[in-house]
Amino acid sequence: MTVLRSAFDPASADAAANRDAMLAALAGLDAEYAKLPEAGGARAVARHRSRGKLLPRERIELLLDRDAPFLELSPLAAWGTEYPLGGSVVTGIGVIEGVECVIVANDPTVRGGASNPWTIRKVFRANDIARENRLPLISLVESGGADLPSQKDIFIPGGRLFRDLTRLSAAGIPTIALVFGNSTAGGAYVPGMSDHVVMVRERAKVFLAGPPLVKMATGEIADDESLGGADMHARVSGLADYYATDETDAVRLGRRIVARLNHRKAGAVPHPAPLPPRFAEDELLGIVPADLKQPFDPREVLARVVDDSDFDEFKPLYGTSLVTGWARLHGYPIGVLANARGVLFSAESQKAAQFIQLANSARTPLVFLHNTTGYMVGTEYEQGGIIKHGALMINAVANSSVPHLSVLMGASYGAGHYGMCGRAFDPRFLFAWPSARSAVMGGQQLAGVLSIVSRAAAAAAGRPFDEDADAAMRVAVERQIDAESLPTFLSGRIYDDGIIDPRDTRTVLGLALSVIANAPEANSPGAGRASGGFGVFRM
Repeated sequence: MTVLRSAFDPASADAAANRDAMLAALAGLDAEYAKLPEAGGARAVARHRSRGKLLPRERIELLLDRDAPFLELSPLAAWGTEYPLGGSVVTGIGVIEGVECVIVANDPTVRGGASNPWTIRKVFRANDIARENRLPLISLVESGGADLPSQKDIFIPGGRLFRDLTRLSAAGIPTIALVFGNSTAGGAYVPGMSDHVVMVRERAKVFLAGPPLVKMATGEIADDESLGGADMHARVSGLADYYATDETDAVRLGRRIVARLNHRKAGAVPHPAPLPPRFAEDELLGIVPADLKQPFDPREVLARVVDDSDFDEFKPLYGTSLVTGWARLHGYPIGVLANARGVLFSAESQKAAQFIQLANSARTPLVFLHNTTGYMVGTEYEQGGIIKHGALMINAVANSSVPHLSVLMGASYGAGHYGMCGRAFDPRFLFAWPSARSAVMGGQQLAGVLSIVSRAAAAAAGRPFDEDADAAMRVAVERQIDAESLPTFLSGRIYDDGIIDPRDTRTVLGLALSVIANAPEANSPGAGRASGGFGVFRM
């Protein structure tokens, strides 16, 4: 065993300052999360309850096994936009009858559960997770279809929802729809394209067009029940496979469907008795400096996350700005790539590429812990081949066939974000700490670049340079970039799967690894592309 030692002093002044900054950021997040249960407004929630209906998170809680965790995904979708926080839908992963499932629940208190542009992006992300990890997909449906004023941003891309449902079914991944209320227009196709459908008596109304549109289109006068009621679909159209007496009964039927799926995990089996880390997870609050220009040792994080704080480091004396090595997390084997001092040089890039190849050979998932300002620049480094070496690392990440998990702990700037498996490189899951920042570069650097370019343009044109205007521009640009690099801004655009409390990192990654184990291991029969499918490495 190679147990990590810790030089971190949780009683130091620096640790206390870091902890205070992290707790303040977490308090701000808690204030945002507190808004989610009433995203549609207190009046809409009260009206919904007056009808004897449950809220989406209450439906989910009933559906899950007792005391089972629920890993909510993209809770801050639409943050900072004109649309309600949360994207009018709740998505996440929970355990039902012992089976990990993806759950998508419309929030009918937000504009009747109608889908806006952030709704569909959030649902697409949930569908991707179901497909990649072969998880049953359960839709808790109560939706008025598209939010019509936003149709220009919904109609064309929204068709992917129908495609996703049919492709999941074709791949043998079960899809289940529990219909609690109105499911109109596009919302009607969710039960229409699901493998199993439950409808609630006198509540579920599923039709392509409601009575007003039918009258406008055909002149026919029809009532809700005969047009699309649960009784009609159970007795006449056959769309309903199960007829529930109320919402609780619908949840019971949904659980019974999952119990009959005969679902089995096809991936790695974890060590049966993993040991917890030897250092307190609470100390993770004090490790990341409030000023991300100050480096921190990611081994201190690993010592508080991996099993028994046991870590076998790979090439510890080479490319020391990147820590690589092997560990277990909740019994699952992992390979780790963690930024140590921010900048990635040629040696770090080559080291990463070799390590990724080894992980693929060993069929071991990779965990990327971000704190990087990007690849090194300058004449010496360009002449030394930083472009081709950075491309080597990015090539390895892009074509690696084992599952990837990413956690943004600190900075994640420029091409370093790509080389460390950012969102564009499709990690199975990507989470951020409240301390994370991500952009093409830091606000001060970007403003400085624009200033240099403007100054050069003025000199070339032979005109005087306006120093006051330049100073104002720099301040404005710095503020803009700093605001756009915040984790709340990025999470609002679904560039991550959620902002997590650092103390929950081990639990969240453990849940993610358990989810990944539903699908066959990389490079095993049924897993898809074999290892070794890398692009041309520039040597």
